[in-house]
Amino acid sequence: MLLDTASLYYRAYFGVPDSVRAPDGTPVNAVRGLLDFVARLVQDHRPDDLVACMDADWRPHWRVELIPSYKAHRVAQESAAGPDAEETPDTLAPQVPVIEEVLDAVGIARVGVDPYEADDVIGTLAGLATGPVDVVTGDRDLYQLVDDARGVRVLYPLKGVGSLQVTDEAWLRGKYAVNGPGYVDLALLRGDPSDGLPGVPGIGEKTAAKLLDAYGDLAGIMAAVDDPASKLTPSQRKRLDEARDYIAVAPKVVRVATDVPLPDFDPALPAEPRDPAALDELAARWGLGGSLQRLLGALPR
Repeated sequence: MLLDTASLYYRAYFGVPDSVRAPDGTPVNAVRGLLDFVARLVQDHRPDDLVACMDADWRPHWRVELIPSYKAHRVAQESAAGPDAEETPDTLAPQVPVIEEVLDAVGIARVGVDPYEADDVIGTLAGLATGPVDVVTGDRDLYQLVDDARGVRVLYPLKGVGSLQVTDEAWLRGKYAVNGPGYVDLALLRGDPSDGLPGVPGIGEKTAAKLLDAYGDLAGIMAAVDDPASKLTPSQRKRLDEARDYIAVAPKVVRVATDVPLPDFDPALPAEPRDPAALDELAARWGLGGSLQRLLGALPR
């Protein structure tokens, strides 16, 4: 099981009231919410291995060089963390180091590699896996990893993590008329405002799906642009032709990396906490209470 950790703690932050606080009054709603998420996932799915994948670089320069608007709207205008820091709610950022410390003390593998996003770590680990893989994320971009033959599916939280949309190839075909790799072409044609991807003007999701169904993939669509006999409408041909520069670079931005140089780590879900003393101290300081106990109770003792 591979966790898109930031995606999950963002959901926890907005799903758990900030009245959930440590003894000193510091909000710990994202911390406790994430611990409850992980406890429920372990309890329901019983993974042998569990990796919390992290954003070592949430906006990699190599993606920004290709598409400057990539996640540009998420950059804080002024931040003590630096000129290109991600804009996050004031009470969430201080909780992230606590999340990291707790995961480390429990013994859950935490992997982030600069200059890559968690998506890239997930893509690399999914490619290396020899058995079935569940990717837990609230980011639809990772639908591109879905592969029935290799047992890779995406568990997309609909409400908390008790209600998960199980995304396999049948679901993708039913929803978008594409397979996993085809989702990359769909996403870049459609665009994604949340990631600052402009897409091709005038080509929405339904039109993109129809074009992919008709011409197979992005290369087939662009070949149709160059073929006067193709059945593209004049406006589609014009818009796609004008978007050639974007279409040339967008696949590298949207497609997750599968060659991240991973550090050595043990992905096995621990049977007991790695550092009980540190965990006791963290639990007391941050008031982790039942959330931490539920996670520890779910471990495969």
